Amino acid sequence: MAVQPDATGTDASVTPYRLWLAQLRSIIFYGWLALLTFVWFIPSFVIGIFLPLKARNYFIMVFYCHIVVWSARLICGVKWRVEGRENIPADGRGYVLLSKHQSTWETFFIPTLIAPHVQVVKRELLYLPFFGWALKMIHPIFIDRTHKTNALKQVLTQGADRLNNGIHVLVFPEGTRVSPGKRKAFSKGGAMLATKSQAPVIAIAHNSGEHWPNDNWVKRPGTINLVISPVMETTDLSTAQLSELSESWINNRVDEISARPFDGEMVDADSSGKRF
Repeated sequence: MAVQPDATGTDASVTPYRLWLAQLRSIIFYGWLALLTFVWFIPSFVIGIFLPLKARNYFIMVFYCHIVVWSARLICGVKWRVEGRENIPADGRGYVLLSKHQSTWETFFIPTLIAPHVQVVKRELLYLPFFGWALKMIHPIFIDRTHKTNALKQVLTQGADRLNNGIHVLVFPEGTRVSPGKRKAFSKGGAMLATKSQAPVIAIAHNSGEHWPNDNWVKRPGTINLVISPVMETTDLSTAQLSELSESWINNRVDEISARPFDGEMVDADSSGKRF
């Protein structure tokens, strides 16, 4: 039986020494991440602005994300195991990537696996110093989640443009980070983008929140499991069928690889207090 976290967000069996060590390692990681983001912004802006979009994506995002996830591994002990690498697209087409969303870890890690891609992200990230400015240079799809109709139009219009140019589009159908053991109904925006563009889909399941928690700043040593689905061709699927297929696949695989499978609680709205 999996050990359940206590009120502090840490495992009940963790000793004070291990908790202190995890806190110290997390502090070191965040300090290094802030320094890295500041330093990497300079070459990203000076060199990246002259590169074509695909090359800029690799230069600004992919290289940076490799450093971040390996730093988390070396400093905090957050490792990973990937299943389904053979399903990673390599045919030059633009794919819609539909991923489970439990923490910030997957936004760093997925670019190291599948590139070039852009993410559908909330507009507020644009205003983050250095990080947001560099992010804007790779042309993500910024949306205002308070205006859902306009947000969907942006996803469909800008997403189709990226896909037609061989750039994958990463969508988190839950729309927000959802803690391990919980679920949130998937929105159909990513599935609609895929069916209207006739773009193939890759689904991604993982349990990142068990080691990079969304509700606590302390990173927990351990191995995150990530699974990549076989390609889902969309030619003969409706938006509703594709959404149901991808949601079922992701939820089932998340339960299989998690220490905290679905406990029956559905999350209806965005919760406050998100942690980076």
